[in-house]
Amino acid sequence: CKAVYPCRNEPALSKNELVLTSESIMKKNEFLCCRDSFLQEIKKFIKGVSEKIKKTRDKYGINDNGTTEPRVLYQLDRITPTQLEKFLETCRDKYMRAQMEPGSAVGALCAQSIGEPGTQMTLKTFHFAGVASMNITLGVPRIKEIINASKAISTPIITAQLDKDDDPDFARLVKGRIEKTLLGEISEYIEEVFLPDDCFILVKLSLERIRLLRLEVNAETVRYSICISKLRVKPGDVAVHGEAVVCVTPRENSKSSMYYVLQSLKEELPKVVVQGIPEVSRAVIHIDEQSGKEKYKLLVEGDNLRAVMATHGVKGTKTSSNNTYEVEKTLGIEAARTTIINEIQYTMVNHGMSIDRRHVMLLSDLMTYK
Repeated sequence: CKAVYPCRNEPALSKNELVLTSESIMKKNEFLCCRDSFLQEIKKFIKGVSEKIKKTRDKYGINDNGTTEPRVLYQLDRITPTQLEKFLETCRDKYMRAQMEPGSAVGALCAQSIGEPGTQMTLKTFHFAGVASMNITLGVPRIKEIINASKAISTPIITAQLDKDDDPDFARLVKGRIEKTLLGEISEYIEEVFLPDDCFILVKLSLERIRLLRLEVNAETVRYSICISKLRVKPGDVAVHGEAVVCVTPRENSKSSMYYVLQSLKEELPKVVVQGIPEVSRAVIHIDEQSGKEKYKLLVEGDNLRAVMATHGVKGTKTSSNNTYEVEKTLGIEAARTTIINEIQYTMVNHGMSIDRRHVMLLSDLMTYK
């Protein structure tokens, strides 16, 4: 507008004049066709410009009554009433042109806009999400998963923000609470012991490994985990000796001999989950260095969004999953709609394509309206 309408004889507007003039122009009948949200956006932009004008004038000591010398200083960030009016008219015209006509075939447009760039994708793609060995399905298979609303997707990943996102020790602690830890991973040995009048399985915990992995596990919690597992072991059959030894005595079974019961127990005990969420195969600490400071978050491979959100140390309100069905089950249909939009956009952006958000919004609305 400044180049087309130089308006050399008009005085430059000050900060307050710019805001007041723009508001009076926007109250005219020509702007009644614009929505409030659009007008608010323009007002916000003009406020930002007015702040810039004030900073420039304060920096060079220019007053608002036009008496500062040399006169050329008023050319800095100069906006005149005519320029402002023409700018607002241009905004209104572009707004009117951007509106869809009633009766437009928006569904066909949406299908075209998503389908055409979709043909440019490479078919089978795996992408590293900024973390070593963390595979995410992308490309056509991912779009297919989202649109089919698959219950079991190939790479479910939950992104969990932490309460203290600048502390690596805290991140490791929360990782230990979420990641599935098996008894076999934290025990030095699991052995059968045969005595003349008794037989049992002896589990020796590796306290050093538990300390290094920052796990909140001790002999009592291991005993509890064994009792609630599917091994059909009663609390009276598990005894704790000291802080690192657990003894499990098998029950006699009428169908098989004591020896086979002991062997099957020895085979199953290392698979008992002693800490973490059973559905989570692993969690990775992701370091984000975009803002100059190191920020930590967890990328959790697996389902059960609710359990991750409820974990102590995780910001439940900032936790998201790429599994639409899981989000719908946990947070409701509106959250699922947002997930569909974000996931389609993320997949497209990773292939260097940008789709207008409104097309994807229409698609997700249609998928979630019933």
